[in-house]
Amino acid sequence: MDTLVARCAGIDVGKAEVVVCLRVPGRRAGTHRTEVRTFGTTTRSLLELRDWLVAERVTRVGMESTGHYWRPVFYLLEDAVETWLVNPQHIKNVPGRKTDVSDAAWIAQMIEYGLVRPSFVPDKPMRRLRDLTRYRASLIHDRTRQVQRLHNVLEDAGIKLSLVASDILGVSGRAMITALVRGERDPRRLAELALGRLRPKIPALIEALTGRFDDHHALLCRLMLDQIEGLDAAVAHLDRQIAEEMAPFRVQLQRLRTIPGVGLRTAEVIIAEIGVDMSRFPTPGHLSSWAGLCPGQHESAGKRRSGRTRKGDSWLCGTLGEAAVAAARTKNTYLAERYRRLARRRGAKRAQLAVARSMLEAAWHVLTYDVDYRDLGADHFLKIARNPQARANRLVRDLTALGYQVQVTKAA
Repeated sequence: MDTLVARCAGIDVGKAEVVVCLRVPGRRAGTHRTEVRTFGTTTRSLLELRDWLVAERVTRVGMESTGHYWRPVFYLLEDAVETWLVNPQHIKNVPGRKTDVSDAAWIAQMIEYGLVRPSFVPDKPMRRLRDLTRYRASLIHDRTRQVQRLHNVLEDAGIKLSLVASDILGVSGRAMITALVRGERDPRRLAELALGRLRPKIPALIEALTGRFDDHHALLCRLMLDQIEGLDAAVAHLDRQIAEEMAPFRVQLQRLRTIPGVGLRTAEVIIAEIGVDMSRFPTPGHLSSWAGLCPGQHESAGKRRSGRTRKGDSWLCGTLGEAAVAAARTKNTYLAERYRRLARRRGAKRAQLAVARSMLEAAWHVLTYDVDYRDLGADHFLKIARNPQARANRLVRDLTALGYQVQVTKAA
């Protein structure tokens, strides 16, 4: 097997220590010198590791992505030597005799012979954006859980506010819950706090606010409201910080928002997760595969088996999944029609996944060619139909089966 990288190293990363296997040319032609060392994961120890690799004139380092422990090692080495983060599934060793030393040696050999490819690791500005957007998503999920807990406490007290108000933490709902916490128990006075479109529903509110809310429920609701307000403030602070970090990418942000279903936060997540330089992904299919939005391929003995998607970027997939639902509700758009056509045959979840992939590939074109999204239209599938006459005949049969008399005349 040909040697592609003469001076390389493989690193097996752990929480407390890293095992490094160095492979460099030996004194005699055609031989290799292998050396294994163990370093701690503190910054001082990792700097010693970097100095050793630089002194040995190592040109490429490979490491396995193990949880979050690879990050400090990668960040300290990336400026001094070409550092590859490798997918663990691509470097599985022969089972039976697994040790940290053998893993490091195996990684070094895979790097030496060019048998692996590096995983996508964004640059430093994008990593900061990732941290901010991911933390914001976590806080939003925490807020949703707190709202659900608040809803359960109200249900326990017999307060059916959610039957009348679509959002129990809207202006009117929050005012009623705050009044309950402060000791107001009269349903009529509580219902009078309704504003706007809830005013005509005061009789229903009186019925819904009649319950057995006591001091115990008031204590729980007060604590939950405090948590929700704190999370709202934290999310607002993150929104401002993300907006500042996104300033250099303002044009790309606006172009991504031309895609149906993509709002401000969705566009921010797309840029934070994949960046704006699409040269890392040669085609839209490469990007979809990396994100985990492509059908799997598993064929053996002429039989196609499971086609489930591979594991990918869960933060990006989750955001695009929500955006796909929003796109499916738009009117007269290609994405909405694609969702409806697939949902009838394959179900809502598969249709949602397919639309999410279409949105990601549209984002690839928008960022690659620096253009706005151009919608193909809801009639796109009719225009590309392989046999328009067969479709017309099928529609006529369907209408005839429903009891209609159909006379088809071709338009001039």
